[in-house]
Amino acid sequence: MNWTLRENNLGQRMSGSNDQKIWAIGGGKGGVGKSLVTANLSICLSLMGYKVIAIDLDLGGANLHTCLGVPIPEKTLSDYLTKKARNLTDLVTPTPIENLSIISGAQDDVGIANLKQMHKAKILSKIRELDADFILLDLGAGTTFNTLDFFISADQGILTALPEPTSIENTYRFIKSVYHRKLKMAEDLLEIGPIIDQAMNAKISANATPSDLIARVIEINPHMGRKLQAEINRLIPKLVINQVRTQADIDIGFSMKIICKKYFGISLDYVGYLEYDATVWQSVKKRRPLLMEFPNSALVSNFDRIIHRLLNIN
Repeated sequence: MNWTLRENNLGQRMSGSNDQKIWAIGGGKGGVGKSLVTANLSICLSLMGYKVIAIDLDLGGANLHTCLGVPIPEKTLSDYLTKKARNLTDLVTPTPIENLSIISGAQDDVGIANLKQMHKAKILSKIRELDADFILLDLGAGTTFNTLDFFISADQGILTALPEPTSIENTYRFIKSVYHRKLKMAEDLLEIGPIIDQAMNAKISANATPSDLIARVIEINPHMGRKLQAEINRLIPKLVINQVRTQADIDIGFSMKIICKKYFGISLDYVGYLEYDATVWQSVKKRRPLLMEFPNSALVSNFDRIIHRLLNIN
């Protein structure tokens, strides 16, 4: 494993400072490997000496604990949502891996489907107060406002997709929803809300894309157009293609990057792929973390490359 600390103090404790990072792992549909990616990126970071907390926000279908090799914690987010636990810190559960803890997701749907904006803001605020260098959020599938808002609020959003048509289509749908939601949430852009809605609700067409939205707004209001462009420029999701078997599967990530730039006008950063490996289900069956149970798996080098891309380490 090559998860060693570099020079320039990369591994110094950063908790309590502005250097704390929140990464959100999402995807357009279930079964694409979000929990696998969240668990193993968390392990990579912890092996590098960072203090990490992985939070399962796939509420109602939480399984991140299984990928990390721990039983269902006694206290979960259900306890916080129902006010049985006063603080998120009360939910932090250690894992067998040094530097790595977990906050397990709710094992039921109590209160989560209708989380109000105020509650989401409070949860995000409390997450920021946790003592960790990195906090990784394992999001639920789909494009509910809860999922989109947690993805947008993170310092870095990571998308996981499979090299198959339905997963790719759902990933584009997720990106479009994030794009729309981000613009709708920008207070400075409220006055052009109807224009944004019209552009985002239009059917996909070579002659009418969300990226055309900028040009239309600039024509109407150059000042607003520049603000809109600034919001879009800040949207740089990362992409991981899971379960690749061929070079064609690997190349899908590059194609998606080109299409996102052309259609949405955003820079999708293809940070790497994960090879198909039967050890994945074997590790889940054994309830042992993949990278710890199968250190010689090809996925070890896959995750090594991905984590260094995400950290901008050469």
